[in-house]
Amino acid sequence: MAQETAEEQKWKGKATTNLKDITAEEVWPFFEDFLSIHKWLPGVDACSLVEGVSGEPGCVRYCTGTAVPTDGSDESVISWVKEKLLSIDPVEKCISYEVIEGNVGFESYIATIKISSGSEDTQENGQSGSMIEWGYIVNPIPGWKSEDLASYIDTILHTMVKRMEEALLQAKS
Repeated sequence: MAQETAEEQKWKGKATTNLKDITAEEVWPFFEDFLSIHKWLPGVDACSLVEGVSGEPGCVRYCTGTAVPTDGSDESVISWVKEKLLSIDPVEKCISYEVIEGNVGFESYIATIKISSGSEDTQENGQSGSMIEWGYIVNPIPGWKSEDLASYIDTILHTMVKRMEEALLQAKS
């Protein structure tokens, strides 16, 4: 049997969600602000710039959060991660970053988030809207199944979008 290459062993996936009444132009600033992830991502308590210029490729953010213990203990664990901005394209509304260090179990994790105009259904019905696609590639995570990660990414994307929708509605009122 042929030995798999490192690339074949990686987990790849994608989560998507549609926003019916929020345009790509309205939601893009939330993702474009690389240092605001703690406002939208569940489990991230703080985010700060540790290297480079905010919003420019090569900058590194340091994110921390409090993880609920899974071993039955009462001691909460501080999780942390350093993430490097690989690319950002405001015209295409696309951002890509990688985890470069941390204690959350992600090795060689690269995410690409793209915001586009709504689905064909919303466009055909004359509705505004947008679609968010969160693609990722990562080394297998010890103790997880690839389906677990896919479910996790899908859940946090939907939670983030709900928080962003709420912020936009508050700003409009």
